[in-house]
Amino acid sequence: MADYTRLMARDGHEFSAWLVAPAGPPRGAVVVLQEIFGVNAHIRAVTEGFAAEGYVAIAPALFDRVRRNLELGYTPAEIEEGRGTLKQLAQDKVTLDIAASLAVVKHAGPVAAVGYCWGGTQAYLAACNLPVRCAVAYYGTGILANLDKAPRVPVMYHFGERDASIPPEAVAQIRAARPEGIHYVYPAGHGFSCDHRASYDADCAVLARRRTLDFLAGQLGQGL
Repeated sequence: MADYTRLMARDGHEFSAWLVAPAGPPRGAVVVLQEIFGVNAHIRAVTEGFAAEGYVAIAPALFDRVRRNLELGYTPAEIEEGRGTLKQLAQDKVTLDIAASLAVVKHAGPVAAVGYCWGGTQAYLAACNLPVRCAVAYYGTGILANLDKAPRVPVMYHFGERDASIPPEAVAQIRAARPEGIHYVYPAGHGFSCDHRASYDADCAVLARRRTLDFLAGQLGQGL
């Protein structure tokens, strides 16, 4: 079952989240953290994919603080719209919304944060600041700027070697600063896991997903 639900953050802000339950007993939970395009069809499909693997999965609409129900595609104009929306968000408020999402799904067991692009940075920050068991960051564009914050739980990183927004030297700095993490670099560009984008690389996406699922199974299976 998949549908939107309404949540409330600690500051009283109400927002939407795409919530999907697994078919059987949950093996944990996954909070899916969006790109700059909102909780669009791609993010909903990713969330449903984690539920199909047995997890309670939720994707909070983190842009609701600026504009509710925002769903963008991947044209240059929509990319700029997403970036403009992002600039209006305060990080502390985003963290409140992610924390509220964690609270909704923690009944299912240990919770992972998995994020893509801007959401990859949010997954990294969740590993630093929130009660998640682990995190997976796909091409998190802001991780380099947040290396002053240290994860408190295991983190897996996925990067593309042809990603102009996260060049190889940035990936090397992240790896050097966080050697305890699990780091993968793929022969692909930014957004390689999104099958709605021109940069999609099926082989890399499948490999990264398999590695992610193996990581989640190992981390969320602990302590159950």
